[in-house]
Amino acid sequence: MGLRISATVERWPVAGQFIIARGAKTYVDVVVVAASDGTHVGMGEGTAIYYRGETAEKCLRQVEEVINDLEALDARSARLRAQMVLGPGAARNALDCALWNLEANAAGMPLWQLLGMDKPKPLLTAFTISLGDCATMEADAAEAASRGYSLLKLKLTGEGDRDRVATVRAGAPAARLIVDANESWGKLDITVEAAALQAIGVEMIEQPVPEGQDRVLCPGRALMPILADESCHSAADVERLTPFYDGVNIKLDKAGGLTEALKIADAAEAAGMRIMVGCMLSTSLGVAPAFIVAQKADWVDLDGPALLAQDRPDGFRFEGGKIIPAGAQL
Repeated sequence: MGLRISATVERWPVAGQFIIARGAKTYVDVVVVAASDGTHVGMGEGTAIYYRGETAEKCLRQVEEVINDLEALDARSARLRAQMVLGPGAARNALDCALWNLEANAAGMPLWQLLGMDKPKPLLTAFTISLGDCATMEADAAEAASRGYSLLKLKLTGEGDRDRVATVRAGAPAARLIVDANESWGKLDITVEAAALQAIGVEMIEQPVPEGQDRVLCPGRALMPILADESCHSAADVERLTPFYDGVNIKLDKAGGLTEALKIADAAEAAGMRIMVGCMLSTSLGVAPAFIVAQKADWVDLDGPALLAQDRPDGFRFEGGKIIPAGAQL
């Protein structure tokens, strides 16, 4: 029996603003895919990778263009076919995760069990401090720390970053700090910047330079781990990036789904690289499959639902700096 697949775009307001080096967001549009075999239903969610030219509407059209090709297949075959007809991105992610969810529901078991993994445990997650002036970021860090977040991820911009980090340290003196430059340090001496931030207690730097400029990172690697984000989209990227990075940030929207994300994690482990699992702004539906991959991560940044004004019912809980599953999405 074939499948019935549908897709739609949903808008979810952000709590306040989410600001990074590329701009600010007050809401996020996500693509939601539903796949049914007539008895069971699977759901998946994707958030457009806007810095690669994606929009929710484009992703919706991508899904709609392949539905007829996939509906004649069973869930597993459709998932494998989707890997062939769609490239990495939010459209394939939403489809891939919906089909994985359908497979698990049809098998009568949670997804982690279908994958042969241990039952997921609550994880310490980073909480993102949006880009802003020093006073705002200090206040945001202090407020996050007061809510139990002990790992803070700071968005940076390539200008005035040391002052921002220093004031955040003052606002949350006991917190662990990691930073995400979002490719904004292309004109800076990475070794000098890393040394300055290490002195303030930063433990990891994420994607300091633009994709394609990775070779400049070699001299600064010994100071602290430097992880690839925008430069890593597939398992094939891992070997290419190993000389320049200490690890990779795996995001299902970049990878195009759980299928490729698991391959990236395996490739990174085999290469001796550190693993971070992150997310775009998303609801708990989008984070649920990433939470499974994150069980083997060194750093977890799955605060997407916590940054929204409201999440889906029965979504993840965020308590004491940890992300805790409600169970339904897994």
